[in-house]
Amino acid sequence: MNQDYIIPNEWSIIEEGFEKDRVKSSESIFSLGNGAMGQRANFEELYTGDTFQGSYIAGVYYPDKTKVGWWKNGYPEYFAKVLNAPVWIGINIEINGEQLDLNTCKEVKNFKRELNMKEGLLDRSFVAILPSGLEIEVNVRRFLAADLDELGVIKYDIKPLNGDAKIVYTPYVDAGVKNEDANWEETFWEPITSEIIGEQGFVQARTFKTHFNVVTFMENEIFLNNEKQSIAPSAQQKTETKVQFTYEVEVKANEVATIQKFGGYVVSTNHNENELISAAQNVLAQANDLGYEQLLINQKEAWAKTWEMSDIAIDGDTEAQQGIRFNIFQLNQTYSGKDARLNIGPKGFTGEKYGGSTYWDTEAYCLPFYMATKNQEVARNLLTYRYNQLDKAIENAEKLGFKGGAALYPMVTMNGEECHNEWEITFEEIHRNAAISFAIFNYTRFTGDQTYIPEAGLEVLLGIARFWHQRVNWSADKQKFVMLGVTGPNEYENNVNNNFHSNYCAQWCINYALQQIDAVKTNYPQDYERIAAKVNINADELAAMKNVADNMYFPYSEEKGVYLQQDGFLDKDLTPVSELDKAERPINQKWSWDRILRSAYIKQADTLQAFYYFEEDFTKEELEKHFDFYEPLTVHESSLSPCVHSIQAATLGRMEQAYTFYLRTSRLDLDDYNKEVHEGLHITSMAGTWMSIVEGFGGMRVKNDTLHFEPRLPEQWKGFSFKINFRNQILKVIVNKGETTFELEGTEPLEVYVFGEKSVVQPSI
Repeated sequence: MNQDYIIPNEWSIIEEGFEKDRVKSSESIFSLGNGAMGQRANFEELYTGDTFQGSYIAGVYYPDKTKVGWWKNGYPEYFAKVLNAPVWIGINIEINGEQLDLNTCKEVKNFKRELNMKEGLLDRSFVAILPSGLEIEVNVRRFLAADLDELGVIKYDIKPLNGDAKIVYTPYVDAGVKNEDANWEETFWEPITSEIIGEQGFVQARTFKTHFNVVTFMENEIFLNNEKQSIAPSAQQKTETKVQFTYEVEVKANEVATIQKFGGYVVSTNHNENELISAAQNVLAQANDLGYEQLLINQKEAWAKTWEMSDIAIDGDTEAQQGIRFNIFQLNQTYSGKDARLNIGPKGFTGEKYGGSTYWDTEAYCLPFYMATKNQEVARNLLTYRYNQLDKAIENAEKLGFKGGAALYPMVTMNGEECHNEWEITFEEIHRNAAISFAIFNYTRFTGDQTYIPEAGLEVLLGIARFWHQRVNWSADKQKFVMLGVTGPNEYENNVNNNFHSNYCAQWCINYALQQIDAVKTNYPQDYERIAAKVNINADELAAMKNVADNMYFPYSEEKGVYLQQDGFLDKDLTPVSELDKAERPINQKWSWDRILRSAYIKQADTLQAFYYFEEDFTKEELEKHFDFYEPLTVHESSLSPCVHSIQAATLGRMEQAYTFYLRTSRLDLDDYNKEVHEGLHITSMAGTWMSIVEGFGGMRVKNDTLHFEPRLPEQWKGFSFKINFRNQILKVIVNKGETTFELEGTEPLEVYVFGEKSVVQPSI
């Protein structure tokens, strides 16, 4: 834990007191999103202190030219940047001629910021003493409409407390923005036009290269003591990138002046690019027809519906409850499942780091959450997203010399093309292929949907199997197939030979593809004939693949009785993390990269990740031995790591350890464990927090088309409950001390097993 200013609350994230050195962290933590757009919790008014301005639009990106010191063949030509989008929230404020700026106020008192997760609302309040001595009370509410997802709403109240005031509001929209992480200091937005129509403002801009057209819009109303005022703007100004209006309000002491702002984005991916301003006018018309109060009611109702299915309730532990709800809230803000063209980026709408909209995180971590808390269609959309990019995956493999339909899915992508420019990730972290095959297996196992594989999934499985088949070498010395020059999930080891995780995944992927080829050939002969003709399935190739799977090499230590993370792992100094000086942590911020690579310290679960995926292939005794060997060497400096360890610790009955890892994953950003929350949140790992409870403490597994549970209750909890959508029936699981009960919303009885004992759950009447 590196920060502890977030006040524990079951349904809200609360900050009290204004501290300039935590502004950027709070901008991340209090971020908002609605699946279509999102933004960091930047202040609406001018702030001249240290801040990270960030607004983002789903699916809009820029291919920033790769910047490396030494170009190598095969490098991606660009790194896809999540674009800092035009600003719609801006409202500059002058009071009696003084600029409202919390960085320059004489004093800021009673500062409170609250992210109401239950209703999707961001509230901020404070009392400020301006340089002149005038004291004002400010209350601000902002939300991004969950239903009308091109719209954002702001209500900004100012009450002068010790004197009368002339308040000048200057709301604006501005496309003159830049990314903090631009490789070449380029501007990514090209201004097209700015227009003022009545009291509505519009700025149209287009991304260079990718040519996404976006209109950023606004409309404002002024209120005095909650009464709407017929105040026309005293000035209207526009440049090619910015439109702003000026409203002047005379306010007596203890009266309240309010500006209400509707704003947002319309994008050419959803509208004709020549009709974007009229599309924006339509959004504003809908907003005005509904009005602020009805929009607020709709927001609360939409979030109530979302929480009805996705909530996890914990009894007796406020910090744990706050943690899981924060994770679930951010996941639902990032991806709603409404648009199959979108995916789940690692920072969501909270920052620019990492770039891209899709990592292996989606399949390895996020799919189970959306599969269980949304519906089968949403989960299938995530798989279809990858199927639609199969041709690009084949192109990616061809660039590296692979042939015959071998597919290498990108580590980072926007459109299926690899766009990450770190060599050891782009070329070596090929385990992302396995995550995609495993997701198809996981989806089929959970949903029972047998149609996806013959319709689309088999082509993906075969392309991935072909890649693994070609990626191995035959070792005359070992008389086995080996895999050289890879980076496993543990990125603190680069360019290693025979990473256990990668080798085991390769074997599993080939075997699973071969099984599904046989199954489709038998059960869906027409689909098989179509696919076989399209991708040229032949018996010799399949036999060669089987030979690779049957003769894969896995590094193993007889002395330790464990599979080794990679060749030569035991040559390292195996001093456990517990003996590291805390001042040396996190090592990725304290040590040279050379020192990290020579150490045995593990960034995230690597060998244990394979044990998580393929749990049924190993005994509990084998898991325990490997957990005891690798966990003490793991620094968990990847957000994706603690959840796997939490699940496995719970499986082993080590509840205190499981609970500790759970707190780390659930409060990773709230408590800033890795000292990096100012850069944005770790959205995709938040799905791992959900898994920590459902698969860890709940012990949920699907075996032979049936749900199995092995519930375990942390000592700190009195009980917990969650819901899952299992094959179109909603099952609520309620775990209390000594008792697990179920409630079923459906039409058919559901058979479940608890610690191996069968129980039949009847639908609730």
